[in-house]
Amino acid sequence: MPQSSLTSRRTTLLVAWILAAQSGCIVEGRKGQGAGEPAGGVSTRQFRSQALGTTKHYVVYLPPSYTRDRQRRFPVAFYLHGLDGDETDWTARGHIDKTLDSLIAAGLPEMILVMPDGDDSWYTTWNFLGDFQGCLKKAPPHRKTESVNDYCVPWPHYDDYIARDLVAHVDSTYRTMADRRHRAIAGLSMGGYGAVWLAIAYPDVFSAAASHSGVLAPLLVAYDSTTKRARYASDMKQIAEQYAYTWPSMRLAFGRDTLGWWARDPGRRALARATRVDFPELYIDVGVEDHYLHHSRAFRDALESVRLRPEYYERSGAHTWPYWQANAVHSLTFMARRVTQ
Repeated sequence: MPQSSLTSRRTTLLVAWILAAQSGCIVEGRKGQGAGEPAGGVSTRQFRSQALGTTKHYVVYLPPSYTRDRQRRFPVAFYLHGLDGDETDWTARGHIDKTLDSLIAAGLPEMILVMPDGDDSWYTTWNFLGDFQGCLKKAPPHRKTESVNDYCVPWPHYDDYIARDLVAHVDSTYRTMADRRHRAIAGLSMGGYGAVWLAIAYPDVFSAAASHSGVLAPLLVAYDSTTKRARYASDMKQIAEQYAYTWPSMRLAFGRDTLGWWARDPGRRALARATRVDFPELYIDVGVEDHYLHHSRAFRDALESVRLRPEYYERSGAHTWPYWQANAVHSLTFMARRVTQ
């Protein structure tokens, strides 16, 4: 059997093994690891972002070999949280460190994971400045443990914060393979939007991106599954009706007019850059009970209209942490295949 076939078969088997083991081996501590099997290290760090004009925190996972082999360099995958989340979500709620430990023990190549605090930013440069002084005078929404100094930023350039400041900091702080070929980005919900948006907008930085339940078609009003026809908002009233809960943050990030929303639409940006040789490889999954299901479908259709073929899956589940925890194994495997070559 050719080596490529053996590698593909092994990857399929290890993913199946992880999925079968998740009910008792990954979620509860380290049950999935044998005695003496090494585990990666997780810590919280901070750095100053010039793009935001403030200090931000991030969680970093360093794989088992990082402290043992001090000459070795590693690829990096960035994982973005969703709305109302923070840098601890992927480890505290998604147990992604334990999932990756198990995948590595089963043979997946090692990677560094970086999980930044993205506030409620939508990981883009906002359409207009927020009220920084006003933000400092009130508690952050839905965050009982985060201080206003962590949440409020004077300059909301969240795309440059991730793609420029954080990437440069990580490359200068850890033994990374500091080039786009060995760097990828993923996220859930708002973070799924952010991952895809940043990978398309910064192809010199990221070579691949993965979205779990991403808000990938922000202006979508309706989608016909039979004809695969999407209808998009033509005015702000239609947009506002779609986002009762998320509207405060989206109004700041995307703006008060459709021009600002279209300028930040991943599908439109993808169509404009589809012919570039450095267009990132994309992975998309979404639960069939997810209220953003049609966003992933509409984005997939937009890509396929210009002969781009994302790795796309619809699986059982909703817009919840059980779904994201169970499916992180797939995005980790997808990105490891690409950034460790």
